[in-house]
Amino acid sequence: MKICLSIAGVDPSGGAGIYADLKTFSAFGCYGTAAITSLTFQNTQGVFGGIHQTAESVLHQTQPILDDFEISALKTGMLPTKEVIDEIAKIVEENNLRNFVVDPVVRSTSGFDLIDDDALKSLIDKLFPLSDIVTPNIPEAERISGMKFESEADFEKIAKKIQSLGAKNVLLKGGHLFEGKRQKAKGKKAKDYFFLGNELHIFEADYYETTATHGTGCTLAAAITANLALGKNLVEAVGIAKRFVNEAIRTAPNLGHGHSPINHLVKL
Repeated sequence: MKICLSIAGVDPSGGAGIYADLKTFSAFGCYGTAAITSLTFQNTQGVFGGIHQTAESVLHQTQPILDDFEISALKTGMLPTKEVIDEIAKIVEENNLRNFVVDPVVRSTSGFDLIDDDALKSLIDKLFPLSDIVTPNIPEAERISGMKFESEADFEKIAKKIQSLGAKNVLLKGGHLFEGKRQKAKGKKAKDYFFLGNELHIFEADYYETTATHGTGCTLAAAITANLALGKNLVEAVGIAKRFVNEAIRTAPNLGHGHSPINHLVKL
């Protein structure tokens, strides 16, 4: 059995963060391990705060896992401070960890900023160059690149900007294009744009008019991680993960009074 590691925050409502990652690893037949970076206070309606772990705490959680297991792939999610990010960079380098997925969680769906500018700079400088793939959504990509999305034509230039900051391969998630006045969702497809070096791969699926979107980014990155652990290449892993999340949205249980979690039990 392949072993995956998630280093991320805890969502006590179970839809995002480490709990979503572990459920997703299991859905693909992988064994999940985890180290907590932050205990957040949230539910389907929003993020209301959190208590962050120290870099020392993250190291002391992670090292026993690495001493005991062979990690086939890992992902990061919410990394709240520069100190934690710097420590994770050391862990990845010193243990020669491979199949590294960075989900740059910088802002919640409800608009809550999850990391400050110093932490974001360290995330870009230290983790992007070590990663195999970085998976920002549109608001995250805008903050990372300092550029604005106006239409689908902006995907390439923003991806190239993020690559110039150190990321080798960038998956830009396009779901937020349908929010507000950017586009009308009717008849549209949910497209994700994967820049594998200089190659562009577009992944397309039906767009569902739904509020069941809690934890979609975490789940997508975890599904990519699991499939890399299983030996898939990056294009295959992204394609499978896209289908998994799309089906999990379609069959979401519609729980809570806000943005429902998706269905992590779905089978492709």
